[in-house]
Amino acid sequence: MNVRIVLYIVGWILQFESFFLLLPAIVGAIYKETKMLICFAVACAISLVAGLLLKLLKPKNTGLYMREGFATVALGWIALSIFGAIPFFLSGDIPNFEDALFETISGFTTTGASILNDVEALSHASLFWRSFTHWIGGMGVFVFIMAILPLMGASTMNLMRAESPGPSVGKLVPHVKETAKILYELYILVTVLCLTALLICRVPLFDALSLTFGTVGTGGFGLYNASIAVYPPHVQNVLTVFMILSGINYAVYFCIIRKKFKDALSIEEVRWYIAIICFSALAIMWNIKHLYPTLGETARHAFFQVGSIITTTGYSTTDFDLWPQFAKTILVILMFVGACSGSTGGGIKISRLVILFKAFKKEIQTLIHPGMVKKIQMDGHTISHETIRSTNVFISIYFVIVFASILVLSLDNKSFGTNFTAVAATLNNIGPGIEAVGPTCNFSSFSVLSKVVLMFDMLAGRLELFPMLFIFAPSCWKKY
Repeated sequence: MNVRIVLYIVGWILQFESFFLLLPAIVGAIYKETKMLICFAVACAISLVAGLLLKLLKPKNTGLYMREGFATVALGWIALSIFGAIPFFLSGDIPNFEDALFETISGFTTTGASILNDVEALSHASLFWRSFTHWIGGMGVFVFIMAILPLMGASTMNLMRAESPGPSVGKLVPHVKETAKILYELYILVTVLCLTALLICRVPLFDALSLTFGTVGTGGFGLYNASIAVYPPHVQNVLTVFMILSGINYAVYFCIIRKKFKDALSIEEVRWYIAIICFSALAIMWNIKHLYPTLGETARHAFFQVGSIITTTGYSTTDFDLWPQFAKTILVILMFVGACSGSTGGGIKISRLVILFKAFKKEIQTLIHPGMVKKIQMDGHTISHETIRSTNVFISIYFVIVFASILVLSLDNKSFGTNFTAVAATLNNIGPGIEAVGPTCNFSSFSVLSKVVLMFDMLAGRLELFPMLFIFAPSCWKKY
């Protein structure tokens, strides 16, 4: 393990975070929140100094292999969260550091699970920072760094593979740096479009920015205790559209911009994604039609909640914990399904599930016809045995973490539904669950131990499990 290169890149991350922390400080100045301005300025200075000190460790060997890539991503996200929690703690908006850290990890991982009982009591600077962490974490801080810094050349692909969601990560163009730039350009484009649409709907600028950060980053932190229910129907419909768009693989948008419409339409995962959304929303509409006076209102709530859950955004327009069991069960299933690979959404990812079902089908056909040779294909390409193996391993480890986390949370003596959906909501980076962690509740009642487990789940879910597990392996830190 080349520890110096790991710490050196973490130093870069903290320097960038110091720049990010200036933005809520400016918000504090605009709203004349002097205390918040000072707290964010202090946090900015602390992050900058820590980053500069770590950068003094610049190694002679700048090679970045898979081991360093995983360790850098895991430690980088942990450091990002710790330093990002400082202003919440210093200001007293969140007096307990473990709660401040929980809120910050939830923000950066685009989870949206909160420990706050009264969101509206926060300062404008803190509200902005909560939402802005969604946008930072949505596409990924390492993708951002690779887009603007010529760090280690082609070896930085190991950082992208460790951070980006999905069973496999490829380049849109031959160079990693150009791929990262294209991803962020597309991300900024979708952000601008969403912000413009909300402003056209006459949403106040501060609200529009916060909602855009949470929607495009598929986060879910709201400005009000009632989440999105305070906004009129046309605003909710705009958010529904952009949540669903943000859950699509960004490679689709790259194909559209390059006018490769046939390639965009041929992506099987996206077709499944749209089909699952439509089927789930229609099924829920049928089940909840008696709860709302009109078909339009029923459709709005159904499509909003399906879009919010499958993209792992976590916004809510209504208390879906009061819906019938059939509708709630669909939403819980969608928590695990997740969005497309290569999007800002969490969950297992539709591409993995498609690969898994195709592997099941192949096994059944092989049992019926032992002599048959059949290859699994997706988007016209044969899926390698390595991809199938890694998908099976991911699913296995995923459910081991689910069951282990539920076991630890059971020590708090809460209901199984609460514990199960709390783990599902954090590991899949969604936010709300059902029962005691439903859309009108929060995670404040969990013990410190349970919160630590849920924080691990949020980070593990955002980083595709392996980087967070990797740093606990003793062999990870052995020198070459």
